[in-house]
Amino acid sequence: VQLVESGGGLVQAGESLRLTCAVSGGTFSDYGMGWFRQAPGKEREFVAAIGRPGSGPLYADSVKGRFTISRDNAKNMVYLQMNSLKPEDTAVYYCAANQYGSRRLSQSSVYDYWGQGTQVTVSS
Repeated sequence: VQLVESGGGLVQAGESLRLTCAVSGGTFSDYGMGWFRQAPGKEREFVAAIGRPGSGPLYADSVKGRFTISRDNAKNMVYLQMNSLKPEDTAVYYCAANQYGSRRLSQSSVYDYWGQGTQVTVSS
């Protein structure tokens, strides 16, 4: 299973970005998918997750109301729409896949596969 993120970049505060994670291998519709981020000098933290079809999304409090996670099972893609970006959103963003139907998708330890990350930089 391979995960490839794209869509990162440099934006100003208040602007938007949409991250994309392309997944190849395995049965995408069975996977729980998550987005995490890691800022310099900080630990990796949960951003958002979406389970198998029919399972509602989860969000970190810091992004709730600004970020939206979605998935397209026909295209094997998961997206993270990020609006009203803030300088504190600056980080490397990682996509991850859980293949065993975990209900603890906010925990990085349950994920089996990870992408290489995409840099998001928000200037003030």
